[in-house]
Amino acid sequence: MKSSSIRTLPPSLWTATARPAALTPALSENKQVDVAIVGAGYTGLVTALRLAEAGISVCVLDAAEPGWGASGRNGGQVIPGLKYDPDQLIERFGSQRGETIIEACGGAADEVFSLIREYSIACDASRKGWIQPANSATSLKALEHRARQWEQRGVPVELLDREAVCQRIGSRNYMGGWVDPRAGSLHPLNYARGLAKSALGRGVTIHSDSRVTDLRRIGPKWQLTTAQGHTVMAERVLLATNGYTDDLWPGLRQTVLAANSFIIATRPLSPELRKTVLPGGEVCSDARRLLLYFKQDAQGRVLLGGRGPFAEPCRAGDWAHLERSLVNVFAQLAGVAIEYRWSGRVALNQSVLPQLHEPQPGLSILLGYNGRGVAMSAMLGKHLAARMAGTSDDFPFPVTPIRQIPFHRLQRLYLAAGISYYRLLDALH
Repeated sequence: MKSSSIRTLPPSLWTATARPAALTPALSENKQVDVAIVGAGYTGLVTALRLAEAGISVCVLDAAEPGWGASGRNGGQVIPGLKYDPDQLIERFGSQRGETIIEACGGAADEVFSLIREYSIACDASRKGWIQPANSATSLKALEHRARQWEQRGVPVELLDREAVCQRIGSRNYMGGWVDPRAGSLHPLNYARGLAKSALGRGVTIHSDSRVTDLRRIGPKWQLTTAQGHTVMAERVLLATNGYTDDLWPGLRQTVLAANSFIIATRPLSPELRKTVLPGGEVCSDARRLLLYFKQDAQGRVLLGGRGPFAEPCRAGDWAHLERSLVNVFAQLAGVAIEYRWSGRVALNQSVLPQLHEPQPGLSILLGYNGRGVAMSAMLGKHLAARMAGTSDDFPFPVTPIRQIPFHRLQRLYLAAGISYYRLLDALH
């Protein structure tokens, strides 16, 4: 059955083609559980599922419904790794911690596809690899260096010259690139709904339309109060709200910049055109600073995404920059109609790394995926569940204090200036 969310999922390709959602009614009574989770995106759902596997009672509360945020709006690319290369992580964290992080982020896509197999989640999962092409000699050199670092760690990468990358992508815009075979593709909203259904099957309770408006410590437990006045008492709490973080916990919203990622999708291509755009089924995101990412979906539509204005889009012209980019990258798609346009919030932070905060005993906060949340949330959700269950103290990343971004109220200016600056650098290269 489909949940009746007050905050309706915004129109998108994923909303139009998703399987029906499980019934997740609003919280209508007070309850007590071992762990309460705020946010029914990938992080909250994976953590809830793994906790339930360990026999721990879990309640997930969401202001809208599972997958309403970026988990149901992203480009559906499952890419391992982080923005930092392995050598950079070793330099930043040292050998021991660095290798732990490298192992976790390198295996993140494995974790996603393992979950999909384990729970038979129907989400158009495909694992054909990720192509990262370069549009300048400088970025190509950096990509070759990145590929060699992963190759040294046993990943069977493939380097592509200009002709090879053009054939694999179907575009003449790039100078070369590399292929990471660990990556893949999925239907993000169906994946989120599949995680929710799996968690419900393990005994997790999930409540849509249940915005948490108050969080406080009462004796040895935490009390969460929803907008409707109902409460959940829990020994432990996880806040997993990422790009949709509000003021529930003091100062947390000011630790991230909620940047908009815009996506367009064409109508299904003809069989002839399908053969000219990523015919091998890979996903792709290029190496420019304001990167473009693109793939074909299971029905042969081409999706292309990239950064957009901070403000929420309200008319078709707000996606015009992506429609121009689509034809610039794939000249053969000139005249192909755009069928869907949508956007979602990505949580960016100063470290460009996921952050785990534990500001008080029994309270965990995990956010800040910087565009790599599809894969990383599965891996970090598993580790965090073990930490919250008390079966392991290990977590790949160090626990950090909450640090607000200076002058956060100017985030619109931050993002606008950053986009303009990076667009200039991309043009110069």
